[in-house]
Amino acid sequence: MPISLRDEAAIAGIGLTGFSKHSGVSELSLAAQCITAACDDAGVEPGEIDGLVSYTLDSTDEIEVARAVGAADLSFFSKINYGGGAAVGTIAQAAMAIATGQASTVVCYRALNGRSGKRMGQGVSGDIVTSDLVHWSWYMTYGMLIPGSWIALVANKYMQRYGVTREDLGRVAISQRNHAQRNPRAWGYGRELTMQQYLAAEPIAYPLCLYDFCQETDGGCAILVTSAERARDLRHKPAVIRGVTQASTQGQEQMTSFYRDELESLPEMEMAAARVYEQAGLGPDDIDAACLYDAFTSEVIMQLESFGFCARGEGKEMVREGALDRDGRLPNNTHGGLISEAYIHGMNNIAEGVRLVRGASTGQPDKPVNHVLVSSGVGVPTGALILGSD
Repeated sequence: MPISLRDEAAIAGIGLTGFSKHSGVSELSLAAQCITAACDDAGVEPGEIDGLVSYTLDSTDEIEVARAVGAADLSFFSKINYGGGAAVGTIAQAAMAIATGQASTVVCYRALNGRSGKRMGQGVSGDIVTSDLVHWSWYMTYGMLIPGSWIALVANKYMQRYGVTREDLGRVAISQRNHAQRNPRAWGYGRELTMQQYLAAEPIAYPLCLYDFCQETDGGCAILVTSAERARDLRHKPAVIRGVTQASTQGQEQMTSFYRDELESLPEMEMAAARVYEQAGLGPDDIDAACLYDAFTSEVIMQLESFGFCARGEGKEMVREGALDRDGRLPNNTHGGLISEAYIHGMNNIAEGVRLVRGASTGQPDKPVNHVLVSSGVGVPTGALILGSD
């Protein structure tokens, strides 16, 4: 019989470096810092780590990390492709390793100098040397060189079909900036954002303006996963993995799936939603808070529909009603998210999901938080994770 991952593994530790625009250190240093911080958070010695999972985009190999932090002999190591879509995938790999006995203490990490080093916002140009990048050459002649331009095309089509306005996008950006005001780690801390400021910003890729884009950040984040049974004996209340899945549907490209039948929905997110709810034995009404991947504001509204929090085309109503605010139906990215905290390729959103379950978020809602939904990158092969209170 298939092995169920429900309640088999838990996140017992989270570790983050400081977030900046110029770290002044190597990406290996950032990885070591956040991993040792995750071990300290869990009350686990680095010498107990026997599994490491990261992104194919991460420049720091597992063996270098293991030596730098003093990890044990590694019995499990893996890397996940597709940028932000890898975030939940790393947790899925760790949970499977724990459930099948491949490892006992797995750390998932992402460390990058995303502003002072290689900047994701620089887009693609020059030599196209891999098969999964060839399709981008089809769009370069039209000036579509950066992720923002690819997502803007989808956002424009979606907004026209369902009557979503720039003010609706602004409400997402402002809600998350308001969350950041409580979070001293956040780039947006102390930087208020008003609707007037939002609407006055020049578009970067219409209809998306500066405040619709995530940050470019130097930093690292690590997540320590172990068995749910063991996690109960460690330093903090565990965030139990109720369900976790990856998802990629037919016609998938990396952020430019323009040849699908329609652009106004996110089929890979709908697949992830169906699978993660089934695994967890839960539904949208059971989710108390969320950390929806927010490289761009439009993606947050579309995901509200993908994950069944409202019907198709009704995401704008949820935003207008303040559903994403701290006292709303679905407090979202209560740390500020990728838009107003930092861009660690979605890993910092998972860390916030853990804090919400622990009751330790700087933006902790007044209501009880028993289940948190976290999603991976949008427009790429992706995933979804539900964390539960033990």
